[in-house]
Amino acid sequence: MARYVLLRLVHAVLVLWAAYTLAFILLTALPGNAISNLINNPQNQLTPEDGKILKAFYGLDHPVVVQYVRALDALFHGNLGYSLSNGAKVSDLLGGALPGTLELTALGLLFGVVIAAAVGVVGSYARWNWLRTPLQSFPAVAASVPSFVVGILILYYFSFELHVIPAVDDGTLLASVAPAITLGIMISAPLSQVFSSSIAATRRQPFVHVLQARGAAESYIFGRGILRNSSLPVLTMLGLAVGELIAGSVVTEAVFARNGIGQITLNAVNTQDLPVVQGVVLVATTGYVVVNLLVDVVHPLIDPRIRADILAERAKKAERSEKGTPAREVPSPPLTEEVATR
Repeated sequence: MARYVLLRLVHAVLVLWAAYTLAFILLTALPGNAISNLINNPQNQLTPEDGKILKAFYGLDHPVVVQYVRALDALFHGNLGYSLSNGAKVSDLLGGALPGTLELTALGLLFGVVIAAAVGVVGSYARWNWLRTPLQSFPAVAASVPSFVVGILILYYFSFELHVIPAVDDGTLLASVAPAITLGIMISAPLSQVFSSSIAATRRQPFVHVLQARGAAESYIFGRGILRNSSLPVLTMLGLAVGELIAGSVVTEAVFARNGIGQITLNAVNTQDLPVVQGVVLVATTGYVVVNLLVDVVHPLIDPRIRADILAERAKKAERSEKGTPAREVPSPPLTEEVATR
């Protein structure tokens, strides 16, 4: 298990390095940046010497390879560089905006999971067609509506009509409810679709029929077998949903006038502030990688087949090291009734 976690950590570091490198290459290939725009703007009345001093200060007078090596070295020392627009440290800009975005994404993830669980369970077990049919249609409807439309509707009805929540961010937790629900509805569409399909597939498994034949209650079958097996695809999808949360926070924070990573990203893109954009990419990738790493670690704890595969791989390597010959493949055991309901 320790080797499994170590490999996942190595993969996570490689993903972060690849994302940082790719972002650097793409951003460097773009025509212009904030400093070039500042120098080329005749209204600023900068002399050529001033332009050289600015480029030297930000290291833009070196070749791209040298810039990349210096940026990577600075990153290892915890320095994300300086903003080309105002000269502030990128780490300070992101550090001041990150708590608000983390609060928003955490609440959005919570609302998304709750909505997806309710839609998946009630839509699969409800006996009334008037309730089951709309819930089964919810994923398609929620996925087809843009997040900014949902945010504007929530803002209009709950802020301007009902006056339940603040229209702008006033620093309270209540002001985060509306944007969090907007993000939750956005990510609940794929989660509820996968959860409903997984529940339907698991209910057709033989171990469910065996438990039903033994007279087990439906709640017992769901809690001991169906829920565990159906949650595995949702966990995998949950890791992908984090990327949607981070991307959706940019639009959501703009709609609800929140100060966060989204606002910083919009300002950096508009001013071509490349170090800030690269810092945002790194922060977003880190959040995505961390959540997927946690999902990979939790998977073996839920699914005994993954643990069996890990133990089988360890046994093969031990046999290979002792005999010096390739080990015979050990098939992973099927998910039987006893294992599934353990």
